[in-house]
Amino acid sequence: LHRLEEAEKRDHRKLGQAMDLFHIQEEGRGMIFWHPKGWTLYRTLVDYMRRRIEAAGYVEVKTPQIMDRSLWERSGHWEKFHADMFVCETAEGETLAVKPMNCPGHIQIFNHGQRSYRELPIRMAEFEGLHRYESSGALHGAMRVRQLAQDDGHIFCREDQVEGETRDFVKLLNSVYADLGVELHAVKLALRPELRAGTDEMWDLTEAMLERAARDVGLVFEILPGEGGFYAPKLEFHLKDAIGRTWQCGTLQLDMVMPERLDATYIGEDGQKHRPVMLHRAILGSLERFIGVLIEHYAGAFPMWLAPVQVVIATITQDADAYANEVATQMRAAGLRVALDLRNEKVGYKVREHSLSKTPVIAVVGRNEAEHGQVALRRLGGDAQHAVALEEAIAALTLAASPPDQRGA
Repeated sequence: LHRLEEAEKRDHRKLGQAMDLFHIQEEGRGMIFWHPKGWTLYRTLVDYMRRRIEAAGYVEVKTPQIMDRSLWERSGHWEKFHADMFVCETAEGETLAVKPMNCPGHIQIFNHGQRSYRELPIRMAEFEGLHRYESSGALHGAMRVRQLAQDDGHIFCREDQVEGETRDFVKLLNSVYADLGVELHAVKLALRPELRAGTDEMWDLTEAMLERAARDVGLVFEILPGEGGFYAPKLEFHLKDAIGRTWQCGTLQLDMVMPERLDATYIGEDGQKHRPVMLHRAILGSLERFIGVLIEHYAGAFPMWLAPVQVVIATITQDADAYANEVATQMRAAGLRVALDLRNEKVGYKVREHSLSKTPVIAVVGRNEAEHGQVALRRLGGDAQHAVALEEAIAALTLAASPPDQRGA
């Protein structure tokens, strides 16, 4: 009962509207209208992930949103996902499909030019939009949408590199989850489904290889027969939120089918052509869904580095307007996301309003603070205000607002 009550209070759809993060409307069913605050949250998360994957040796790419039916037929997606794809016929007789995933496009980049075993592993990442037709009954806020983006990545490697790449991925996933304040709860190994591409021999090999890599890097996992992707077995990473619910977000799939179907090759040490192993991986999965999970996990009260507005400067009297503007200018110059509240309202009303919008810090300024070059800081959830010199306040707030991967840099 407590969990149900908490889930109701934390519903990301209600908080998304109350905090002015996003909305969904009938004319864009299953698609998010991100408001400025919500888009700031989204970009902050993506910027963080970009820094993490760049440090891990990934190169970011961008592939077309729409590609010809023939590519989707060769990859196997047309047969499996045709009903879930947005398709159009052109006046010239072409059949085009909006991409539901990035993997075929990444293989086209890999195939552009001859690859050598010395180049491997090649780690590609992409954050561009994907579109999948979900029935209207399946749609659910940001958790199940028709337009989404993923922290998507594909690693092209040799068979002898699979274990090392698995180890590095798991290490990165655990680090990211720790930074975001969520807990890895369980790992599951999903094996071949009834409807699949590739030969039984290929599935025997990929399942054994992924299971061995998972055991070698110390993962404890449950086996899920029949739950794998249509081209690859996969490791599913399930996290736990603040009220004990689990969400499957991260995934690592070991694929030999798509490189075969799309003729991906590299030149080995023996001078012959070989197929690369393709690891499909995501840590957050759908960014829209993960943001929905974060909203509910934190009940909207994000860590300061993620908060769309980190500091609100609220005036007590209009005499302090000029000083409040100067405080805002200095804080913004230090990289803080700041909002100004100069309304002719009682400061208690302003504090209550910004507390309800989950702003981490409210900096109250009046005539006294202006005369002494101070701000009175109030933390979200606290009653006390502490008068601090402006310079000292900026230094402390800048440190508190820095992303986890940049602290101490």
